Amino acid sequence: MDFLGNHIEALIFCAPKPIQKKEIQNCLNEMFEADVPLKDIDTALEQVEEKYQEESYSFEIIKTGGGYQFLTKPAYQASIGILLKQQSKKRLSTSALETLSIIAYKQPVTKSEIEQIRGVNCDYTVQKLLEKELVEIKGKAESIGRPLLYGTSDRFMDYFGINDIKELPTPKDFNNSDNEIGQLEADSTSNED
Repeated sequence: MDFLGNHIEALIFCAPKPIQKKEIQNCLNEMFEADVPLKDIDTALEQVEEKYQEESYSFEIIKTGGGYQFLTKPAYQASIGILLKQQSKKRLSTSALETLSIIAYKQPVTKSEIEQIRGVNCDYTVQKLLEKELVEIKGKAESIGRPLLYGTSDRFMDYFGINDIKELPTPKDFNNSDNEIGQLEADSTSNED
């Protein structure tokens, strides 16, 4: 099983984005010219994941974006934070985050619908999100002019560390009372008299 685990480890290491179990299986099937059962891949994956839980490794295998990827362990967050700070020019602007959140929650959505919600032109922002491969064109709307429909990509899921769009917080997850300023506790108890 170590032999299979080593091949899986190499595939995860070399993949430019999270690699899905089915992709791993397809590669192994072609390499060995035989069907490699998913249960054997699961067993080998568990062994590889367990191996990287040891403290001697600064990284581990994490399931993210619907696949598996090597990521650094939380204990090394400070040094990585410095690197990310130095690369901050690659971060998303506020307008890009706003536009991306509209696309994520309303997808598939047209650019005019995004602009209606944001209240400003979104040509540049949508173009930048397409270039960063965080959104993709999902087709054309049936409305007049057949405008393009935008939705999130697999890279979006990887960027935010989620496996499914359903993992995004829902509006009920945002507690309004935490966001209110200047409300006194006495206001809620004054009606009890």
